[in-house]
Amino acid sequence: MRIAYVFLGAFLAIAQSAYAEVASPPVLAPLKRQAQAAELSAQFLSRYSYKPVPLDDALSARIMDQFIKSLDPDRMLFLQADIDKFMSDRSEIDDAIERKDLKIPFAIFNAYEQRVVDRMNYARSLLKQDFDFSTQENYSVLRDKAPWSQSKAESNELWRKRVKSDWLRLKLGGKNDAAIRETLDKRYENILERAYKFKSDDVFQSFMDAYSTSIDPHTDYFGAAASADFNVSMKLSLFGIGAVLQERDDYTTIRELVPGGPAQLSGKLAVGDRITGVGQGKDGAIKEVVGTRLDEVVQMIRGKKDSVVRLDILPADAGADGTHRVISLVRDKISLDKQAARKTVLSVKAGDTTRKIGIITLPVFYEDFEAKRKGDQDYKSASRDVARLLDELKEEKVDSVLIDLRNNGGGSLDEAIDLTGLFIGNGPVVQQRGSDGKIEVKSAELAAPVWAGPMGVLINRGSASASEIFAAAIQDYGRGVIVGEPSFGKGTVQTVVDLDQIVRNSKPEFGELKVTIAQFFRVNGGTTQLRGVTPDISLPGLTDPTSFGETSYDNALPWAQVKPANYTPSDTVSTLLPTLQSRHDARAGSDPDFQRLLKDLADLKAQREKGVISLNEAERRKEATAREKRFKDRAQVSDGEDPGGDDGLEAGERSLSADIAIENARKNAKDVLLDEAAAILADEADLQQGALKAATKQTGNTNGK
Repeated sequence: MRIAYVFLGAFLAIAQSAYAEVASPPVLAPLKRQAQAAELSAQFLSRYSYKPVPLDDALSARIMDQFIKSLDPDRMLFLQADIDKFMSDRSEIDDAIERKDLKIPFAIFNAYEQRVVDRMNYARSLLKQDFDFSTQENYSVLRDKAPWSQSKAESNELWRKRVKSDWLRLKLGGKNDAAIRETLDKRYENILERAYKFKSDDVFQSFMDAYSTSIDPHTDYFGAAASADFNVSMKLSLFGIGAVLQERDDYTTIRELVPGGPAQLSGKLAVGDRITGVGQGKDGAIKEVVGTRLDEVVQMIRGKKDSVVRLDILPADAGADGTHRVISLVRDKISLDKQAARKTVLSVKAGDTTRKIGIITLPVFYEDFEAKRKGDQDYKSASRDVARLLDELKEEKVDSVLIDLRNNGGGSLDEAIDLTGLFIGNGPVVQQRGSDGKIEVKSAELAAPVWAGPMGVLINRGSASASEIFAAAIQDYGRGVIVGEPSFGKGTVQTVVDLDQIVRNSKPEFGELKVTIAQFFRVNGGTTQLRGVTPDISLPGLTDPTSFGETSYDNALPWAQVKPANYTPSDTVSTLLPTLQSRHDARAGSDPDFQRLLKDLADLKAQREKGVISLNEAERRKEATAREKRFKDRAQVSDGEDPGGDDGLEAGERSLSADIAIENARKNAKDVLLDEAAAILADEADLQQGALKAATKQTGNTNGK
């Protein structure tokens, strides 16, 4: 959880609540170090960003708007009177930061907390009544541009519909009234309890997020916790016990054991076990953690390599009054292999031949900067892992390689360059223009490519930054076919600045800034900024491009162009594209799975554009029946395929085993887009081999003459 309120803000759009007399949430106040960090950040961002933005009244207004939007994105909490009060300080934030005064954002957050408590209690009070689902009522699910409630009564009516919607979903999912009341009361109570767990650092992190993203969409502020999470995501490792944890009913629960980690190797923990206390060292006192925030428990369990942590465990099969046990574990380095590159091989029919397509899935461009800086020869690296997988695929004699970069949001620029080198060998990969206007060409420097055969890249709207650098270079060189939907459109480069180092602070207090320092350009001179990478062969996408991607930001940098780099493209892929497209069209038109996907996406788009859902039970049952019939009419539904049902439950409300089963089913469901991308690459390999045979035959005939 990067920032508590962000999670809650998203949750509130799905759930609501209310009782009468309850204690007010804690009043949070800024700390001296936070005010200093904000002022220091302002100095840096005003001078050293790629496009410096002065901290003035205009930026102050943008920060205010962004902060309020982040707290209440669906306008479900604040009243118009709250907004009017906040707006009186809309142009004062710049002056407040300069004089190291953070009272304004903290006052807004305290009002937010109070609104959460008030609305959650009201929602809970509604559960005492019954709802009439025979009336014709609609509930708006798109409220980001809706007007704020003008009165308490108007807000109550909005929440009445929200609770009625939650109730109806559960009713349609098969729950009786008693079970629905219990489920929703617990849901709203959990949200209510989170409002009492916010701390000063949460407020500051959320405010600095609003400030940094008001400079540009990809500038970020990292407090201590966020900085640690960012470093873990790049290293793909940490020191701990090797357990994925989840908060369930106030308990920190074992969600998964990492293979090879201390927890799994010890045999002392099982999925579903609950951690009720944590102690440091062999003899340290055990501190109770029931009801403690998950991020705080995680920090208590993480620690130095070879150190001991003791856990008080309530077994998965024990009741609340069951017998506890205390276990000791020695912390070790944990590799987060789920985010590491992985491979699989698909056999695909192309013409009269069956082709083996090697698929490498890369979730992020990771690199352990610290280990690399220290000279560790075995530091973790995306390009190193992919190189190893390519060698394995060559041993398996695959005909083509597909790099799956769907939802890969980027990472290390150096890794994107090195990964490109695995397929082009030596040559320019990306051009980078700094704030001084100077352009630097960054090149891959391998003597020869690791994989010289047919290849392609699968992208979607979630493919961003380093993913776009790699896909664009492969496309510009004509090295492989790009398949999917247009990518995110992030064409900027960021670096992380340690604020404590800037002021020579001996202890970490001020956090880090991820600052935009440059814009990158393709070797052909264009940029992926705003436009992204346009696939050679398009596949349908799940996302709404108006709400996700660079074009959804109103302060994104514009598209630009520079001179092309000195590189030599190939026309091998471009000559094949018409045939690849026609084969794809024919296959997609006759493939029932592909056609079902198109129908599902069309329905999703129509629902999204509609923006409202009916609260009439008969209408909703009719919609559900039609949806179920569509799934039953399908030729076959594999064991792992999601049948499209909705039980109305949120994450964590089912049993842990049920949640895991659903997650596994989704993982194992047929990936129609991946299968089609593999088929396109099989065609590419087939056509390239055919062209090679024809060229060889022609050469032989010429020599014979």
